[in-house]
Amino acid sequence: MLLDFSSYQMLSIALVFVWTGFVRTGLGFGGAALGLPLMLFVQNNPLLWLPIIGAHLLFFSGLTLLNRLHNVDWQYLRKSSIYIIPPAVIGVFGLVSLPLLWLNSFIYSVTLFYGFIWLLNRGIQSHHAWVDRILLILGGYIAGISLSGAPLMVAVYMRHVSHSKLRDTLFVLWFILVSIKMTTFIALSVDLHFLTALTLLPIAAIGHILGLKAHTAIMRNDLLFKRWIGGGLIIVSALGLWDLYTKHA
Repeated sequence: MLLDFSSYQMLSIALVFVWTGFVRTGLGFGGAALGLPLMLFVQNNPLLWLPIIGAHLLFFSGLTLLNRLHNVDWQYLRKSSIYIIPPAVIGVFGLVSLPLLWLNSFIYSVTLFYGFIWLLNRGIQSHHAWVDRILLILGGYIAGISLSGAPLMVAVYMRHVSHSKLRDTLFVLWFILVSIKMTTFIALSVDLHFLTALTLLPIAAIGHILGLKAHTAIMRNDLLFKRWIGGGLIIVSALGLWDLYTKHA
């Protein structure tokens, strides 16, 4: 069934899904990380939004990859998946079992961390194999619990995958991780809100198309784009944490 929201909430949701679609294809990652905190202001239940985000990600990444599978670094994808997939599965079970306050605090805290490193132009970097493994494990777990682990895994993939293959390889990784998450949701009888996801699909498509068109320009001004986004994430995450703890004080 369709979710029951007011006109103001529906407008807010529409704008957020345009934004997530834009970021997903504009940067090649980060749609959930940059969109989920905003969605929690409308309804503070991650289990409401993550199946919808997951359905959209499966659709758009599959669409983008339709004629791009030849441009995927399958060798590194297989090698890194050993460190990513097991913690991602653990993260999914955490998502369906942890208290709501803990989940939302975790999501806002991770987003706040991303906001600060982007605003201060302090990218996540790795120069050693053991650091790569830690980032992949952490990124997998965070992706499992909230779909927000992309920046950690991207930091590793950028070292090992050529720039020309990076976005397509990441899209395959997101497709695999979301497939695991959605399969687990089905096995645990979590409501996928399929009709709501279907209704929002054309709206997210607007952002998807805009992101495809802006991808080259964003990549040329990557640092400036991320600094602006970082400042916005800090404000949103700080307000979200403040709201959470004032309500539970």
